[in-house]
Order: sequence, then C-alpha cells, then structure tokens
Amino acid sequence: MTGQEHLALTLPTFGVQRNLRDQITQTLRAAVISGELRPGVVYSAPTLATQFGVSATPVREAMLDLVKEGLIDTVRNKGFRVTEPSEKDLDDLSELRALIEVPTVRRLAATGVDPAVLAELRPLAAGIERAAASGDLIAHVATDMQFHLRLLDQAGNPHLVETVRSLRSRSRIYGLRGLADRDELIPSSHEHAELLDLIEARDAGGAEALMYRHIRHVRGIWAE
Repeated sequence: MTGQEHLALTLPTFGVQRNLRDQITQTLRAAVISGELRPGVVYSAPTLATQFGVSATPVREAMLDLVKEGLIDTVRNKGFRVTEPSEKDLDDLSELRALIEVPTVRRLAATGVDPAVLAELRPLAAGIERAAASGDLIAHVATDMQFHLRLLDQAGNPHLVETVRSLRSRSRIYGLRGLADRDELIPSSHEHAELLDLIEARDAGGAEALMYRHIRHVRGIWAE
C-alpha cells in the first residue's frame, strides 16, 4: 500500500493533559502495531494532530520518538512512513518473546504476585476484552501492552521489562481487524483474565502453558 495518508483512522481526541506527548506516543505506537497506521502510507503530523484535537508539536515529537524506536521513518518534507518488518523478523520477535516472557510468567506464578497488583491488573484484562468487543484495536493493543509490562514488572528486572517493551513495539498484528470484524478477538482476549486466575492459584505449569499459547496466538494473528 502506497500513497498519502487517508482519514479513515479512528483516533481518540485528547484534551490538555500533562503527559500529552506520552499518551500520543502510546496511541500511535498501538496504531502501528495493530495496523491502523499502515506501511507505505505517508502520515503528516498536522493532519494527525487535527484528528487528535491537539497542536502539531506533541504529535511531531511523538512520531520522532517512534522513529527512534524504528517503527516509522521520516519522509523529507512530507511526514512519516511506517516501517514493515519481514515475516522472519516477526518470527524472531515471537521467539524472543517466548524465551523471555514464558519462563518469567512461570516464575511469577510459582513465587506469587502481590494480591494488590493482581487486583490492579483485573481491570486492564477486562479493558482488553471490552476493546476487543467494540473493535477498538488501538485501545486493545495499548491496554494489552500495559497489562503485560505491569505483570512482568513484578519480576523486579527493569531491563527485562524494557526488552519486552521493545520486542512488542516492533511487532505487527495486522490480523486484528479481521478477527474483530468476525467477533473472534474476544476469546484470545479472555486469556488475560485466565492468566491472572492461574497466577493467583499458584499454578506455574498452567500459567507457563497459557503464556506460550498466548504468544503463539499473537504470531498467528500477525500472519493473517
């Protein structure tokens, strides 16, 4: 897909907030991962800013943050273009995620997670399902990222969390729209609540198996 940006995106409108740039960065990152911002299309900061209901400056700054992450490239005098990873790239990212996240989740289930943190994660799991039900792919991806990083943060290794954040940011889940349109996104979204149940029950083997299956599901969605 090539050409200039189109205006069919469903982007939230932001009011005046202290962390506006961070929120825009998070939203644009989720839009790239979910495929709502497509490779080959040139997007300008002013046009996206109009859709967000903000000035162009924080949008341009957010897009430059994504350039540093390797998610988009600058197009001189035009705007920004989303990069597209190869199938091998996606396979490699999935393999690395499994090597890191699966044993970490098993260890968390075995050692236990603070009930207060589990209570904090429950609304996020529910939010992932609500976004799936409503077809809000950007909210789905953003909340999913927040859920998993908050859970992994309980391992006490900030380098691990940042590594997983980077791996997830470079992912693409282009099949999400098709699943949402067929009402098939909710079952995989419910795996987050199931994972919390397993961790709460200290079922390390069950949590490990579910996390591995969850990552495989995501890779399958990438391939669609």
